[in-house]
Amino acid sequence: MNELKLNVQQSILALNRSRWSSRSIARELGINRETVAKYLRSARPPTGDTPGQSEVSKPAISTSGSTSEAKSNPAISTPGPTAGRKSLCEEWRDTIQLAVNGDLSAQRIYQDLVAEHHFSGSYQSVKRFVHRLLEVRPLPFRRMECKPGHEVQVDFGQGAWVINEQGKRKRPHLFRIVLSHSRKAYSEVVWRQTTENFIRCLENAFRYFGGVPHTCVIDNLRAAVTKADWFDPEINPKIRAFAEHYGTVILPTKPRMPRHKGKVESGVNYAQENAVKKREFMSLALHNIQLLDWESTVADTRIHGTTKQQVGLVFATVEKLCLLPLPQMLFPVFCEALRRVHLDGHVEVERTYYSVPPEYVGRQVWARWESRLVRIFNTRMKQIALHIRQEPGRFSTDPIHIHSRKRAAIENGLDWLLDRARLIGPDSAAWAEAMVKNRGIEGLRVLQGFLQLAAKHAPVNVEAACQLACTHGVWRLHEIKSLLAHPTMQEQFEFVQQHPLIRDLSHYEALIPDCFSPQSQSDNNVIENT
Repeated sequence: MNELKLNVQQSILALNRSRWSSRSIARELGINRETVAKYLRSARPPTGDTPGQSEVSKPAISTSGSTSEAKSNPAISTPGPTAGRKSLCEEWRDTIQLAVNGDLSAQRIYQDLVAEHHFSGSYQSVKRFVHRLLEVRPLPFRRMECKPGHEVQVDFGQGAWVINEQGKRKRPHLFRIVLSHSRKAYSEVVWRQTTENFIRCLENAFRYFGGVPHTCVIDNLRAAVTKADWFDPEINPKIRAFAEHYGTVILPTKPRMPRHKGKVESGVNYAQENAVKKREFMSLALHNIQLLDWESTVADTRIHGTTKQQVGLVFATVEKLCLLPLPQMLFPVFCEALRRVHLDGHVEVERTYYSVPPEYVGRQVWARWESRLVRIFNTRMKQIALHIRQEPGRFSTDPIHIHSRKRAAIENGLDWLLDRARLIGPDSAAWAEAMVKNRGIEGLRVLQGFLQLAAKHAPVNVEAACQLACTHGVWRLHEIKSLLAHPTMQEQFEFVQQHPLIRDLSHYEALIPDCFSPQSQSDNNVIENT
């Protein structure tokens, strides 16, 4: 094993007695910090000895009266605030201290020393000196006190051992919630930190307090926080719905920053040490009964070390009056999960299928179901569908979720089909109405075929075919098809007054004398005049 030289070991011990940190000693002597820690551990006095009596901790200085060794090795000289090699920055300590108090960087301080005081040292020496000054000047933590009813803090710990009938031991999770003003708390043990258990514990606590706090500061537990982020965390949708139901706000702490909820951290430790430690229970229910009794008889009656007041008294007289009122109903029990929409426009929930709008095919949606209803939400938690809970194996399809191109024309009804026929023209409308009247229910499908046929021909030709079909009382679709395939056009004849085949009226006078009598002619004139 490689060992440091004796003078280096003595320097480590001397600097440690001068209250140098391990990091500073390692940087000063140019060795590894873990090496420094190893030699400091080996130099600890044995049990019963004082540091001054330990032979290991004594500096190895010769007792012959010669001081040559001490002069040659300043690290083992008389310890003091400037033990070790004296920094060039000591001369300008006050100047550097003022600059540090003004929040100037080490680089800026070094530049000012060179420009204003002709400093001859290096930037690294100034940087080390500034760092040393900052180490002895830690900033105090800021205490955050809350108004009555404004905040509650939530966290989990470990409960007592629970022994089942088979003799197996298991420790549940200890849920604890603490009101930040009065330190009034509620405790409950659960087997798993699921979203449902977390919600029920919160709800039991609100009912126990008799009101709801304005904000709930929680840890970034997976049951409540989908994605931890100090500025914009993603809260579990079910937890968000619970907060809306009770009118409170869920505020996760900064990741890996337990002091942001220090009140409940201390509260969990207090419960584990005072109510849980060295206890065993036969069931989870007995454990919860004990915690409830302990809260009222022990935790509430104590004088809190910070507030210097009785916890239960401050809660009853001050904070309880400032809590928000409880809603009339409990938070509904429901389940939810992500679902992907199938190609048929349905999602599967508990072996039953429910429709969604067609634009969500192939996408993910949130399904939330309870005993009677099933609600479907998009990823922005906007409700897009609502169904009555069906039995397994059934399909629940809302007609508005069927795309118009996938909707059969016959599903629109007889009136809709007749209106489409009326748009073609009056003859088409007359034929369609007469056809349905003559053929009955089977006329619906004929009418559907007629509309498809009419879409392939000019409206003028369709009107002519329908007029001719109505004239002859034809109500079959194939007859309309024949008329459209071979349209029959009537020729228009002009009447002529003279022709070799046309005889003069005098030739007919002998055959029909009554028609040409003067009396009949006068009657004809009267009729014409009228």
